Amino acid sequence: MISQLAGWYNLIFEKLQSALEDWFLGLAARFVFAGVLLVYLYNSALTKVGEGVLGFFTIQDNAYFQILPSVVEHYDYDASQVPFFPYDIIVAAGTYSEFILPALIVLGLFTRVAALGMIGFVAVQSFVDVAFHGADAKTTGALFDRFSDSLIVDQRSLWVFLLIYLVIRGPGLLSLDSLWTRKTAKAHSASHTERNALAG
Repeated sequence: MISQLAGWYNLIFEKLQSALEDWFLGLAARFVFAGVLLVYLYNSALTKVGEGVLGFFTIQDNAYFQILPSVVEHYDYDASQVPFFPYDIIVAAGTYSEFILPALIVLGLFTRVAALGMIGFVAVQSFVDVAFHGADAKTTGALFDRFSDSLIVDQRSLWVFLLIYLVIRGPGLLSLDSLWTRKTAKAHSASHTERNALAG
């Protein structure tokens, strides 16, 4: 009886895994990322640039206060005095990555690199929140405690896990990466066939 139940159990879940693993998990991971983080990150990024189409290309002082608070403090909170290299470059990279990386993940384009970049972004964001924005112990939280609602350790551990999945397994079949891979493979195969025909 137990052996029969184990057989049915294995059969059911092997079939489920076989049916879903190539497309569902990557799509679900990107959907959850979009539902939980896309609007949050987009609105956060908007606070760092000017208004309107042309304003998008103007980094506001607020970006410096959010990304490099200790550096701006060193220059008496005057962002215009912050040196171009490396600080302006860091702020520009941080600002525009907050627009670009989430969009790439949702579209499933260069997903692994974008997810890796987002892991770095979350790590820096968390460090800045703790070191410079005064996140207290309750906001920071801790692993293996009895609370599951801290804004930094608990929430962002789950964010990073989601991103790690995308780095390792990719976005799945329903993605621009997959479409690009199939088109590239098809073009490569056609080129290989043509070369063989010419050689023959």
